[in-house]
Amino acid sequence: MDWILEPWPWYVAGPLITLTMALLLFLGKNFGMSSNLRTLCTMCGAGSTCDFFCFDWRSQKWNLLIMVGAVLGGFIAFNFLSVNQVPQLNDEVITQLHSLGFDSAGKTYVPTELFGDGAFTSVKTIAILIIGGFLVGFGARYAGGCTSGHAISGLSNLQLPSLIAVVGFFVGGLIMVHLLFPLIF
Repeated sequence: MDWILEPWPWYVAGPLITLTMALLLFLGKNFGMSSNLRTLCTMCGAGSTCDFFCFDWRSQKWNLLIMVGAVLGGFIAFNFLSVNQVPQLNDEVITQLHSLGFDSAGKTYVPTELFGDGAFTSVKTIAILIIGGFLVGFGARYAGGCTSGHAISGLSNLQLPSLIAVVGFFVGGLIMVHLLFPLIF
């Protein structure tokens, strides 16, 4: 069991991703998680109110299985295959996070200040979560897909728009972490 409990090296995970993408390309499928939201909305009848949701959602059932597998796999990994839930952080990073008000840094898997029950008592945190969720959802649709769709599926198809989107995702992430994050917190 030790080999399954530890992070897999790139030379195992990389070829598995490559094999999966080769199979999807062979079958004529495109991978991406944000398209599942569109499929779920269409299944619930959103096609009657918006043309964007008018498509054959049954052709995307396989992608819904990937979403269910990701959630189920995350649950199994967290509850049954994880030895230490706290990531190892550099002491300097922990000090910086403590100065920003994240006292749980280095003690929990995710900051309880953002993801714990106490986060919902702060109007500021609720506003950040709602605005951030909206921006991520809008950005994924505006870019024509999410990071997994563009970075894994789009780049493996050698699509220039996916390369531009992935570069944009990284630049946006850097701007958020280094410029906006300190202003918000």
